[in-house]
Amino acid sequence: MNDIQFRSVKLEDLHRLKNIYTYYIENSTATFHINKISDDEMKKILFSEDNLYESFVIMDGNKIIGYVLLAPYSKREAFRISAEVTIYLDNNVTSKGIGYIALEFIEEVARKKGIRTLLSLICGENYKSVKLFEKAGFYKCAHMKNVGKKFDRILDLLIYEKELL
Repeated sequence: MNDIQFRSVKLEDLHRLKNIYTYYIENSTATFHINKISDDEMKKILFSEDNLYESFVIMDGNKIIGYVLLAPYSKREAFRISAEVTIYLDNNVTSKGIGYIALEFIEEVARKKGIRTLLSLICGENYKSVKLFEKAGFYKCAHMKNVGKKFDRILDLLIYEKELL
């Protein structure tokens, strides 16, 4: 894990990134998707028509181990100074500091694009993500109770925020 690099997502990365995401759909509450998604749905997650938002693969050498992206927080124009951050790593490479490196990278991308505020929506029981975002300087700005249901459990949703001033 010494050679972490980033590059823009390409269409040929779709299946690898979808496989990474599918693991979390089927095995965790890191995403509130319950059913596997189609290639078209994954394309909508990864590719924005607005060049303000961008997705990157996370590489260890020449191996794709995850992705990080900036997405619109809302489609309303006034929110264009904010972006939602999403990170998914291959489940075999978590807890190794890669998520933190990815957050540092995507924050720099956001700053260069003029984005002022980053937001992350995190399941209340996703303690690893909470710890990661807090370590990176994000703070909890919202706690929505009992808003999701997955694996027959009622789930909270947390919103973490970081201002890039």
